[in-house]
Amino acid sequence: MTTTTNDASTDGPTAEQFADRMLASVLGAYECLSVYVGDRLGWYRSLAAEGPATPAELAERTGTHERYAREWLEQQAVVGILTTDPADAQRRYVLPDGAAEVLTDEHSLAYLGPMPRLVAGPGGKLPALLEAFRQGGGVSWDDLGADGRESQADLNRPWFAGPLAAALSSLPELNDVLARPGARIADVGCGGGWSSIGLARAYPDAIVEGFDVDSPSIEMARANAHAAGLSDRVSFHVADGATLAADDTFDAAFAFECLHDMSNPVEVLASIRRAVKGDGLVIVMDEAVAEEFTAPGDDLERLMYGFSLFICLPDGMSSEPSAATGTVMRPATLAAYGRQAGFDRLEILPIEDFGFFRFYRLH
Repeated sequence: MTTTTNDASTDGPTAEQFADRMLASVLGAYECLSVYVGDRLGWYRSLAAEGPATPAELAERTGTHERYAREWLEQQAVVGILTTDPADAQRRYVLPDGAAEVLTDEHSLAYLGPMPRLVAGPGGKLPALLEAFRQGGGVSWDDLGADGRESQADLNRPWFAGPLAAALSSLPELNDVLARPGARIADVGCGGGWSSIGLARAYPDAIVEGFDVDSPSIEMARANAHAAGLSDRVSFHVADGATLAADDTFDAAFAFECLHDMSNPVEVLASIRRAVKGDGLVIVMDEAVAEEFTAPGDDLERLMYGFSLFICLPDGMSSEPSAATGTVMRPATLAAYGRQAGFDRLEILPIEDFGFFRFYRLH
C-alpha cells in the first residue's frame, strides 16, 4: 500500500525558522514604536539640530522626563540607531547623519520618520478593527486622528514638492494641458494639500482646487498653502469627490493615492469625468503594486497589504455601500472602475522612479 502526503503542508520554513521570523517581527515592532516615540516627542529632531545629548540634556531640551529619556536613548543605542563615544565619560548619544536624514529631514526623498505613525494609529484602534473584521463596517482615517492624516501628508510631501514637476513636464501630452494659461486643476482627495501645492508650483499660471472629505486635513492644507505663499492660486474645499463642479469646469483632475480608500470610486471617477473638459486630463496616482496576485510577494506587496488590512480597507468600509477596494488596487481593478464611470481605456504612464507609486491616465 502506498500513502501520499499533502506537499503544501510541508512547504515553507521549519518551526524553528518560523519562530525566528516571529521574534524578528516582534523586535521590529518594538523598534518601530520606539521610533514613533522619538518622532512625536521631538527627540530625534533635537539630536539632529542641537547635537549629541545626555539623558538630562535631551530631557531639558524637549521638556520630557529624564528617566524615560535615558531608557529610550539606551534602547536606541542597543538597536543601533544611535551611537555613543566610549571615551565620553558622560555618554552623550549621537544621531548619525544617515539616520537623521531618514528620521528628520522632511524635504528628503528618504524621509520615513512619520511611517511608524501608520503603525501606531491603527494600533490604538485594534478593538474597533477586530469588531469590523467580525461584523463588517470599518474604521475611518478620521478615527486614526492626527497620526493617520499627518503621516500620509508628511510622507508624500517630499515627492510632491520635488520630483512631481519633472515627472509631469516630462510627458508633452500632460505638460501641454497643465501649462495652459489659467488652467484649472482639481486635486481630488488632496489631504494635507502638498499635491495641490506641488502642482501650483510646477505650473505658475494654473489655478488649483483641492477637495477632501476630512475637515482637519482641509484646515491643514489651507495652512500649508498660506505658508507657501500660494493662497491666491490654491484653494481647498470640504467635499466628496463625487460632488465636483459642473460639466467642463477643469482642464485636469488628479487623484493622488486616494481612490483605493474611497467607498465610491466609480461615482468619484464619473464625477471627475463630467467635470473635466473633453480635451483635458484625468490622472490617478496610486500604489505600484504587482499587476497580478503572486504569493509570496515582494516587500512592496507586503507593505501594501499591511496598510490595506489596518488602514485603507477599514477606511473604505467605514461608509456603506462600499466598493471595499483596499490598498492593493491592481491596474485591472482601476480599469474596471474607469469603464463603469464612462471612460474608454486606462493608460499606464511612463513615469518611473517615483517612490511606491504608479501614474495612470483615464481616457
